[in-house]
Amino acid sequence: MARFQTLPILLALASALRSALAHPAKTQGGPDDSDNDDTPLPVVIWHGLGDTFSAEGLQSVGALVEKTNPGTFVYYVRLDENPSNDRTATFYGDVNAQVAKVCADLAGHPILSTAPAVDALGFSQGGQFLRAYVERCSAPPVRNLVTFGSQHNGIVDYRACSPADWLCKGAMAMLHTNTFSDLVQSRLVPAQYFRDPRDLDRYLDRSNFLADINNERPDKNSTYAENISRLSNLVMYLFGDDTTVIPKETGWFEEVNGTEVTPLRARRMYLEDWLGLRALDRKGGLTFRTVPGNHMQIADEELERVFSEFFGPANKRFASGDGYVASDEL
Repeated sequence: MARFQTLPILLALASALRSALAHPAKTQGGPDDSDNDDTPLPVVIWHGLGDTFSAEGLQSVGALVEKTNPGTFVYYVRLDENPSNDRTATFYGDVNAQVAKVCADLAGHPILSTAPAVDALGFSQGGQFLRAYVERCSAPPVRNLVTFGSQHNGIVDYRACSPADWLCKGAMAMLHTNTFSDLVQSRLVPAQYFRDPRDLDRYLDRSNFLADINNERPDKNSTYAENISRLSNLVMYLFGDDTTVIPKETGWFEEVNGTEVTPLRARRMYLEDWLGLRALDRKGGLTFRTVPGNHMQIADEELERVFSEFFGPANKRFASGDGYVASDEL
């Protein structure tokens, strides 16, 4: 489990970092002092379906963050301080209200609220929820967002339950029963990112969450696109052998309709830039990656690679995406 510094020291570090970025001191003929500040930005982690902020596995991820970038403050998103209730909230609740709560929690946090920005890591559904945070919330801003196996383009099915997990089994039963009823859309979390391309009219009319944060309705929210385009990096990981999330290609915003798969860069949402993804791509900030294995099977080495490459000091410089920059003709 990661060991973090005491609150007073962390507050002082966050204040010093913010001051250094706001008022960089220069020496005659030399570089900015802020270029020498190696204080890492805080990292916010949002767990997935059936998990909890206090889970040992999630805490070990935080320990890897701190190991890779010593001195990092790691914040684990929680919807309730009781771990059992936090897990229940991954299945049941209004996702819009959940995102709003996290927005308020981060804005009111004594460390995160004083940081110039944070880096964010979303596992499974936590990835699209953090993206919603980026689109809807302004303080603290997110520099880099990394998602693993997230359902950015929704799901048509979810196989997530162990035989004895009755909480999960009840949720999955609801998912396939009156999916777009008011009750299910306002109460069942996975239903709020359910999206069947063969039933788009009902999805666009009834979706409580995903249709909005994906800007798929006729009235576009320009703030969503502006906020996504301001990210330094959006890194989306797909699990090569994922049998839990259906379709797995949703992790890359791909549209899967039967056997036809349409890559993000060929979709209207990208070409018309409903979400700012094209603008982000043009500056080299959109990255697609694959890891072997089933859902949430991630080697520590891959996590450390991510933390080394995309997390760390505020003055860190990044390589351009996956080597693609859109042409002016697109």
